[in-house]
Amino acid sequence: MSDATEIWLSLPPESVEGLPDTLTYRYWAGEEEFPADPADCAFYVVPYYAGAEVAVRPLARMTGVRVVQTLTAGIDHIASAIPRLPAGTRVCNARGVHDASTAELALALTLGSLRDLPGSVRAQDRGEWLPGFRPALADRTVLIVGYGAVGEAIERRLLPFEVAAVHRVARSARNAPLGPVRPLSEIGELLPEADVVILATPLTERTRGMVDADFLARMKDGALLVNVARGAVVDTEALLAETGTPASVPGAEDGVPGRLRAALDVTDPEPLPKDHPLWRTPGVLITPHLGGITSAFYPRARRLLSAQLRRWAAGEELENTMAVA
Repeated sequence: MSDATEIWLSLPPESVEGLPDTLTYRYWAGEEEFPADPADCAFYVVPYYAGAEVAVRPLARMTGVRVVQTLTAGIDHIASAIPRLPAGTRVCNARGVHDASTAELALALTLGSLRDLPGSVRAQDRGEWLPGFRPALADRTVLIVGYGAVGEAIERRLLPFEVAAVHRVARSARNAPLGPVRPLSEIGELLPEADVVILATPLTERTRGMVDADFLARMKDGALLVNVARGAVVDTEALLAETGTPASVPGAEDGVPGRLRAALDVTDPEPLPKDHPLWRTPGVLITPHLGGITSAFYPRARRLLSAQLRRWAAGEELENTMAVA
């Protein structure tokens, strides 16, 4: 058993109420210099939104680490390092921290795209009154792909909008509080029924590139794809082929709308290069990976860390374990 005992926090320890005073804390938010010898770290809280390279940098030297705690719902940014962690190391995610914020954005992207809010903003910039028919969310069928905590939070916010139906898909079938969840293997029969497809799935080897040309071809004409998962879940070239011909330059009106629309909080590549055609494709709404970065993050992250470290200090089972090395 390792002698490592220190806790590396990516939030200032004094900002987290209820931390056990029997533990030694080091604050590291991704700076070049480490706060102490990584070999002494037993519990590592990964810096939030610092990128995969920063996240995994100290792990090679954390020979005594027993817990790696992310502040994200996904663990794909540290997945490459998991096989090299000491045997038995637990990798935990931040389930519950981002559910509300990500679900809010999923609804905002859905409504913003359906009601063409970007078009209204551009018209406002021109001082142009631009009335017209817009589709509603009411009476539409929504398919949520990836029905975990975020997927359920999205559905709870959808229901007051009087949608016609919500279909749920996850890796395997189960019964959830709001209704049955269908297995991913049955998604092909659900796609043609959906007016809105919301992606909230983790990025895994199975889901990487899942939204390919065949997936998109099964979606009905005029359907909306909303991605609040990970950019690499979607084949970008296949999406471009279905969403239209990009305008020649930003702001030009010579783009041709395609069969589908998309609202994307995540892209592949990410960040999206300035000259990428997705920026200029009609019917594509893009936000720069804003799902979890809201005022709700810090209080929820602090509560999670406090609870996890109290369990750790008491020798209790940790929550949200996603992998064991």
